[in-house]
Amino acid sequence: MTREPDPLTVPSGIPALDALSVRSEPVENEIIIVTGRSGAGRTHAANALEDLDWYVVDNIPPALLPHLAGMMTPVGDGVHRLAAVVDVRGREFFHALEKALDELRAAGYPYRIIYLDASDRELVRRYESNRRPHPLQGEGTLLDGLTAERQLLQPLRDRADEIIDTTKLSVHDLSRHVRDLVASEQVRPVQITVESFGFKHGIPLDADFVADMRFLENPYWVEELRHLTGKDQPVADYVLNQPGVREFGDTYARLIEGTLDGYRRELKPYVTVAIGCTGGRHRSVAMTEYLARRLRRRGHQVQVMHRDIARR
Repeated sequence: MTREPDPLTVPSGIPALDALSVRSEPVENEIIIVTGRSGAGRTHAANALEDLDWYVVDNIPPALLPHLAGMMTPVGDGVHRLAAVVDVRGREFFHALEKALDELRAAGYPYRIIYLDASDRELVRRYESNRRPHPLQGEGTLLDGLTAERQLLQPLRDRADEIIDTTKLSVHDLSRHVRDLVASEQVRPVQITVESFGFKHGIPLDADFVADMRFLENPYWVEELRHLTGKDQPVADYVLNQPGVREFGDTYARLIEGTLDGYRRELKPYVTVAIGCTGGRHRSVAMTEYLARRLRRRGHQVQVMHRDIARR
């Protein structure tokens, strides 16, 4: 189902929510109902759960909840953790929610309700910046819609297992809160990409780190090595056996490793390390392969890319 944008403010220049956790082995099926007031952050909470490997369904008619629960599987592949976003966009369907929740309980499906809330003043500010009508506004004012929604949702708010007031939360704060609620999650390692490139073809736009290998002697000027690349052993030996090169690689690996906890705290699940030389075929390729090996030996998840290795 198409997910409707939620007007929770994203600060300028800050990327969307990223959550950095994943369960190693699910031990039982779990269901979370995400609901609450329009503009309070339901979509961002759902995004955070989706990044935690939950199966997320948005704006579902409540009567379908028991059917969705029935498709969950206890072991193997399939859906182990289901998050359903339910709200007043469902109009008349929303009134069937309490009945659907009772059916889930009777069928033996445990669930938790996460209710997102915020002050009227903050919700008005978010809607004014978003310039979208409230789903219950009708011919009235925005405050009329907010008041009607609050009254309609009160029984569900009273039934909620967790109420999150997002009035003063950023999208990152909300993501961390959701991650904390799923306490059985384990930290997902940051995915490291080590990419070789040639400066004459431009620095990769997504690079978080850039290292310049042009301080090394260039195998290009050795006739028997020119047609090879840094993935070939003769070139790798020529580059890595130069004085101080392996020490440089080891030091750079430790430098990258020292930043990973910070990236996890800032909910950034990936880091791109760009290693450059003039053409991107010899020195940068050899150092990329060496650096990736060092990081893998230290237990990190690393993928290798050679952007310009085939270019002349």
